[in-house]
Amino acid sequence: MRIIAGQWRGRPLLAPAGQATRPTSDRAREGLFSMLASRLGSFEGLAVADLFAGTGALGLEALSRGAAHCTFYEKDRAALDILSRNLEKLDASARADLRAQPVEHALPPSRPCDLVLMDPPYASGLAQTALDRIGQGGWLAPGGWLSVETNGESLAVPAALTPEADRRFGKARILLLRAA
Repeated sequence: MRIIAGQWRGRPLLAPAGQATRPTSDRAREGLFSMLASRLGSFEGLAVADLFAGTGALGLEALSRGAAHCTFYEKDRAALDILSRNLEKLDASARADLRAQPVEHALPPSRPCDLVLMDPPYASGLAQTALDRIGQGGWLAPGGWLSVETNGESLAVPAALTPEADRRFGKARILLLRAA
C-alpha cells in the first residue's frame, strides 16, 4: 500500500497485521481520487475528515495532494498506532488530529469539512449509521463532498445530501454525495 499522488507519491504506508483492518485498495483509492479531482479541481487548503480511518490511507492521500488538515477517526488501538506511525513517517502530524473514538458516537470536527472520506467495515451496518449522523449536519460545509465505500450494500441517502456518482472498483462500491 502506497500514496498514489502528491508530495508523498510512491511512499509506502504501514498496515496492521491480520484482517481486522481492511485498507482501501490502491485501485479503488486511485479511482476515488480521480473522481474527486475532476469535481474539486484541487485539494489545496481543504479541511478533510477520514472516518473509520484504519491506516489513514484516504486522509493521508488527501493531505499528500494539498489538503490543509485532516481529522482521523478510528477506535481500534492497533490501527491507531499504525496511523500515528504513518503520520510520523510522512511528517504530517501537524496537519492532523487523531480521534480515538467510534464514528457512531463521535462529535463532528471543530469546523465543517470540505471533504469527508468514509470506509466503514463492510456489512457492519455502520455505513448507514454514520451516513445518518453526517446528514444531521455539522460535518460537511455547504457544497462539501462525502465519499462512502461499501461492498455494495444499499444505503438510504439523507435529504441533506445529493448523490453525484456511484462506481464499482472490484468489491468496493464508492458513492459520492454532495451537501446541499
